[in-house]
Amino acid sequence: MIATVAAVDGAVIDEGLLGELRPELVRYCYRMIGDGTGAEDAAQEVLLRLWRTRSTYDPARASVRTWAYAIASRYCIDLLRAAPRKALPTDLSDRNGAGDQPFAELRPGSWVTPLPDAGGDPAAAAERHETIRMAFVAALQHLTPSQRAVLVLRDVYRHSAAETAAMLGISAAAAHSSLQRARKVLAGAGPAPSDVPAGEVDARLLDGFVRAFERHDVAGLAALLAEDVVFSMPPVAFWLRGAADYAALFGSGDACVGHRLVPTTANGTPAFGQYAPGDGGGMRPFALVVVESDGARITRVTTCLDQADRFEAFGLPARL
Repeated sequence: MIATVAAVDGAVIDEGLLGELRPELVRYCYRMIGDGTGAEDAAQEVLLRLWRTRSTYDPARASVRTWAYAIASRYCIDLLRAAPRKALPTDLSDRNGAGDQPFAELRPGSWVTPLPDAGGDPAAAAERHETIRMAFVAALQHLTPSQRAVLVLRDVYRHSAAETAAMLGISAAAAHSSLQRARKVLAGAGPAPSDVPAGEVDARLLDGFVRAFERHDVAGLAALLAEDVVFSMPPVAFWLRGAADYAALFGSGDACVGHRLVPTTANGTPAFGQYAPGDGGGMRPFALVVVESDGARITRVTTCLDQADRFEAFGLPARL
């Protein structure tokens, strides 16, 4: 147990407080770097730095939370200096039809990966749900690292201009100028906040998706899709648009026959752990399926083939 070293805003700096900060630091780092696993690693490094430098903390200058975000900002900006910009799979490859030709893989580390939801973290309730969506996080990648930090701190976490400037070690004027440039870039690159949060999606829509998928019911699945639904399956360099193409691909073979879906959430949207028949009669993790909806129909399905080893992080069993 880490010993108590100070009291700030009615809380003590110990492993309990650092543990409370971890979920929101993961989300902050995720918006900065666009990678679920990388965000968890970054938040852990930030917490270690908080602990190692605790003797330098001055409660008269800032709260522990502000101090934490200052360290996280500097760490992520440094991390991003040599990192390539991440994007959605649909921005990294050509649109393909529902053919049966093999597809190449995306360049490793080039796409935005999903993030497990916070699971009751009170800080998450104050954040607008669309700011954790993969499309929004991908749009943030069009900004420079410093612009990204300014915009997230100001527009997502609602820090004042003075607080943001102090966290990033820049002047208030520089922070204001950076924010204006970032908003202008994001206005051209950002998605419309049209998707509904996971808790507000019609349960019948999701239940119908599961039933149709598990029964390999092509017509039933097609009836749940928006006409312009987008489907991708990173890391495969492949995506398609349109309910007819998606249904045709789903019904073109037996690759998903016998698979099961177990519900979870990711990035504030409904998601499913997809399990395939394994050796010995059990079901093994196959992919994380992230589903977005406009409330009436499914608008996007991202089948993440690279997340099978991360099921536990999404609250999914390692085997069925």
